[in-house]
Amino acid sequence: MAGSGFWDNQDQAREVIVESNRLKSWVDPWKELDEKSAELVELGTLLEVESDDDLEAEWLAEIGEVERRSEALEVRTMLQGSDDHRGALLTVHPGAGGLESQDWAEMLTRMYMRWAERHGYSVNVLDLQPAEEAGIKSATLEVSGDDAYGYLKAEKGVHRLVRISPFDAQSRRHTSFASVFVYPEVDDTIEIEIDDSDLRVDTFRASGAGGQHVNKTDSAIRITHIPTGIVVSCQQERSQHKNRATAMKMLKAGLYERALAEREKEKAELESTKTEIGWGNQIRSYVFQPYTMVNDHRTELKVGDVSKVMDGDLDPFIEAYLKQSTGQGAAK
Repeated sequence: MAGSGFWDNQDQAREVIVESNRLKSWVDPWKELDEKSAELVELGTLLEVESDDDLEAEWLAEIGEVERRSEALEVRTMLQGSDDHRGALLTVHPGAGGLESQDWAEMLTRMYMRWAERHGYSVNVLDLQPAEEAGIKSATLEVSGDDAYGYLKAEKGVHRLVRISPFDAQSRRHTSFASVFVYPEVDDTIEIEIDDSDLRVDTFRASGAGGQHVNKTDSAIRITHIPTGIVVSCQQERSQHKNRATAMKMLKAGLYERALAEREKEKAELESTKTEIGWGNQIRSYVFQPYTMVNDHRTELKVGDVSKVMDGDLDPFIEAYLKQSTGQGAAK
């Protein structure tokens, strides 16, 4: 029970409660799994004495579910970073190649939205800039929920697509690139000091695909942090004030990630806006033709069902990356 002076410092009390709830979210699933396993052991003993086909089928199904939950919890124990428990901001940018890369960036954005939906995360599109013909110029997603950053940090880097282009009248094979940056979501417990004099704020008219205006006023916001060169923009809301608030949230996340990178320079996967989007920096290739294969170049994990991966089935790649980064083995 909290001491008599626990609530004297409201901010500190809130931090303690948040941390307590976070620890509880780790302990409770293991306790539930342990209790369920004990029940299944008792049921197995009963089935040895008195056979029941229907009950045995149910027992085997529940054993499979316990194994699945156990594996998921084991993967979660690999989230050892200080920010792994946080939500995530994920940004996708097309590489060189115009229409092809812009379409690929939109495909990746959908893939991450599907992954988040599969895992029950809340997804908010903070910024989406459509390209003129097809695809997008950039997208930023806010993925809210426990451990979202811990999992999605595995996706930082350049993603390569090989396919027969749907935009090429001669049906030639094209290679396209897009970069994915992932930042931990910054909340009130993280203090990021931003001097207004270091900011250049530009307003512009938000527009949708084909140049159609979302708003007739200059409600879109672009903020440049002059000392670091970090640029963020938001045009999702009709209110300039709301767009500015969202852009500032994105900027804080970017500055926080930059500070982490400066403290932990040995982590090569941390975002660098100077990274060239092209050959040599790719983490994963997605081949649609002449064969189908998704190949993670860091872990050497290969999956043949490209459609399933594009529909958000990224768990094998994330798990292989976490195992490798925590020294628990690499994919075969």
